[in-house]
Amino acid sequence: MLRSSEAFGPLQRLATSLPDVWELRPQVFRDPRGFFMETYHREKFAELGIRDTFVQDNHSSSTRGTLRGLHYQLRRPQAKLCRVMEGEALDVAVDIRLGSPHFGKSAFVVLSAKTQNQIYVPVGFAHGFLALTETVQFLYKCGDFYDSKDERGILWSDPALGISWPIADPLVSEKDTKNPTLADVPQEFLPHYPRK
Repeated sequence: MLRSSEAFGPLQRLATSLPDVWELRPQVFRDPRGFFMETYHREKFAELGIRDTFVQDNHSSSTRGTLRGLHYQLRRPQAKLCRVMEGEALDVAVDIRLGSPHFGKSAFVVLSAKTQNQIYVPVGFAHGFLALTETVQFLYKCGDFYDSKDERGILWSDPALGISWPIADPLVSEKDTKNPTLADVPQEFLPHYPRK
C-alpha cells in the first residue's frame, strides 16, 4: 500500500546576484515509487517572467573537473534553461551586454540532481559550467538553434570576471582554451543591453 505522495511547494523563482538570471525550484511529488515533477511548463514559467520559446534540447555528459564555457551566440542568441539529472555542477552566467549596469559581472548556481533545481540564463549572457561530481548529466533547453558559425566564447579563466572556480586546472576543450578575455572581444561581437 502506497503512502500518500508529498509535494514540496509550487514552482519557485529565486534571485541570484544578477537581475534576470534566476534559480528555479520545481514542485516535486514523492512516494515509495520515486518522484514526479514537471521540468518545464510554458504557462507556469511565463507567470514567473520566462517567456522564451525553447526550440532545442541538449544533453552532455561530463566527468569530474570538466569545464565547458563560457559560450554564447551573437546573431542567434540563446536563452537557456539548465538542470542536471545526475551529479552536481557549478553553473555560471556572465553579463556580456554592452551598456549593461552589470557588464562583466557573474552569477552562479550549484545545480544538483538531489535538489532538482534549474537555472535560467537569458540572452545576452555567456554561459558555462564545471562538473563537481564523478559524472554529471547536464540537460538544457535553448531559445534558438545551435549555429556553429555563430558560436563565440569568453575565456573561462578571465581574471577580470572574478569567477571563483573551485579548481585550478580543469579539463577544458582546446577550443575553449583559445577564447579571448572579455576585454579583448571586439565590441561588434558583443550583444547590446536593451534600452527601455
